[in-house]
Amino acid sequence: MSGRKDGFRRTEGESTAATTADRAWAWELLDHLRPTGRDVGRVVAWLAGTVRGTVSLQDETGALIAGTRIAMAEDLFADLVTGRIASASWEDEERCLRLVRVERPQPAAACVLAVSRPTPLDRRASEIVLHTAQIVEVLLQAGETTATGDRLRRAASDLRLAILQLLMVEDTVSARRVAAGLWPGLLDTDTACVYVLECEAGQRDRLVEDCLDMTAEQALVVRCPAVDEHVIVVAPGEAEGQTLRTLVGRQPGMFIGGSSRQSLARTATAYGQAVSALAVAHFRPDQAAVYAERTHPERLMDPVALREWTARALRPLDTLAHHTRAELLATTRLGLEFTAVSAAKVLGVSRNTVRARMERVEGLLRTDFSDLTVRAVAHLALNHQVGLDGTAAEGTWEETPRVRLGDLMAGPAVQTWAHELLARLDADTRDLRRTLRTWIAAGGNSERTAQILGMHAQTVREHVRSAEPVLERQLLAAGSDLYEVVLAHLAVGDLQPPVLGPPKPDHPDAPVHG
Repeated sequence: MSGRKDGFRRTEGESTAATTADRAWAWELLDHLRPTGRDVGRVVAWLAGTVRGTVSLQDETGALIAGTRIAMAEDLFADLVTGRIASASWEDEERCLRLVRVERPQPAAACVLAVSRPTPLDRRASEIVLHTAQIVEVLLQAGETTATGDRLRRAASDLRLAILQLLMVEDTVSARRVAAGLWPGLLDTDTACVYVLECEAGQRDRLVEDCLDMTAEQALVVRCPAVDEHVIVVAPGEAEGQTLRTLVGRQPGMFIGGSSRQSLARTATAYGQAVSALAVAHFRPDQAAVYAERTHPERLMDPVALREWTARALRPLDTLAHHTRAELLATTRLGLEFTAVSAAKVLGVSRNTVRARMERVEGLLRTDFSDLTVRAVAHLALNHQVGLDGTAAEGTWEETPRVRLGDLMAGPAVQTWAHELLARLDADTRDLRRTLRTWIAAGGNSERTAQILGMHAQTVREHVRSAEPVLERQLLAAGSDLYEVVLAHLAVGDLQPPVLGPPKPDHPDAPVHG
């Protein structure tokens, strides 16, 4: 429309002051580009208030992105989104429309910014609309770039979790194959340490980014799927571990626990060690702890006898296909170390799947994992089995004397270790040793233990909790620490050895002790 009066003619004396006042809107518009104000909806609302009209932003399909929907001719709308025209003005007796095409980041895509008001837009209002369209275009581009970056980060995070889950089930070949395409050299190692870092749940994303930056992505950094406050790091080198400890030392309320160096196939074992060390880190001034290389009972046993006992105890699983056997063993190992729910989250399966796999192992071994002594002995066999596959010659088991659990526990080194460990409890006048022995026999059930001993269940829990710092092991949380204490009780004869293993040759249906 030509010859329209804009209603803003000024005398020369008014020009400078008026221009400065008129330009105040530009500063307000630019404020929307600040990091804290980048919101297309707010910009559209600001435009509506500034030009005193109704404003809408619609995508190429007509869907409303922001503002209030404005009806417009379909052919005019189509001309704008297809790029035939860049802008248009239209008016009738009731309203005046100003339409501007806004480019979007996607190819051949555009939006339409529409302004409607009862009176025509003057020169100032038209200028505001055009500049606002440019700002909206910038924000849409930035939003798409941010969204793309977020999608890429989520995809990378999912891949890192998938790699960890493959390591947890000992599928190191597949884990390396997945990692090689995105992070070359990441798993070009036979051994690694696992670290678990803890912070407030709301700070975890920042902690993940810090870990990735400080390790130069030379470590596998994963948001723990089981605990919202945890970040899991598989670090091939020593430098990454030191870097992580430095990071934690600078942050109040942050803790780190590290494992001993393990083979990649023992990532699940290393993870359990790191979690155990993390509990200790809460009581350290530097907020960090590494899994103590204390004397473990399996290291005191005759290695040949332990290997033969392990292979024989787990022989019922040898009938399974290799991949099925590996899956069952890895799942059971984690299920014994943690709860079924936590193990399921770490492995990326349902808790029913974890329970079903463990029940299948129970059935094959003809045993019951509700018994703490069974769990401890199975844990011993399963963790020693990691390095056992393929080391024993086939067809030798019937030619060698049968090794029983009692034989492993009867060695002088194991006996000395077990007696010294449990003797620490004798100094307490509350007879913690009796409470702990009864609690283990009752499957870790405080209520049942209380009934047997004639005390309150809370007293039982207090006794068990009091034994933890004395033994330097976590007991109320199932895992390696508890199972070592159970093995000590078995070694000194305070508990009966459990049923675990294949049937005797002369009695096909009878289970074997140990």
